[in-house]
Amino acid sequence: MLYELLKSRRSIRKFQDREVEKDKMDILLKSALLAPSSRSRRPWEFIAVTDKELLKKLSKAREHSSSFIENAPLGIVVVADPEKCDVWIEDASIASIIIQLTAQSLGLGSCWIQIRERFHSGNLKAEDYVKEVLGIPSNYNVECMIAVGYPAEAKSAYSEDDLMYEKLHYNKY
Repeated sequence: MLYELLKSRRSIRKFQDREVEKDKMDILLKSALLAPSSRSRRPWEFIAVTDKELLKKLSKAREHSSSFIENAPLGIVVVADPEKCDVWIEDASIASIIIQLTAQSLGLGSCWIQIRERFHSGNLKAEDYVKEVLGIPSNYNVECMIAVGYPAEAKSAYSEDDLMYEKLHYNKY
């Protein structure tokens, strides 16, 4: 049940030294391609990174907050062509969470690393750094990177008692 999957999905930043099998990687990427998009424009594209040296470089995309991708066996970089769709950010975000939920369903852990509107260092945008490292064409924007792998940390599922019910409204605010 999706509800149980949502309760158990947590951001995982520590991974086992174990590769993600090709069939699981294929399922993750095909799931991303099934993501809904506005007017079926599908502005997103996905770069699966397994090369350790590239993952190490990507770990430096943002100061401190992206370092854990170095130890992930798989990084998925989500990019989009803003010329294809005015809501490319939403479309890329939807595809990204589908990747994370699919990872959870496969027994994998994941963590979103925001790249859009973040900085590498000084005035250098994280997006420009990632584009350079991976040779991404200039007309694409980078939404995020998702670190994926077998968890090396255990986190308890969310409890219904801790849900913020005050954020729910019915019929009117």
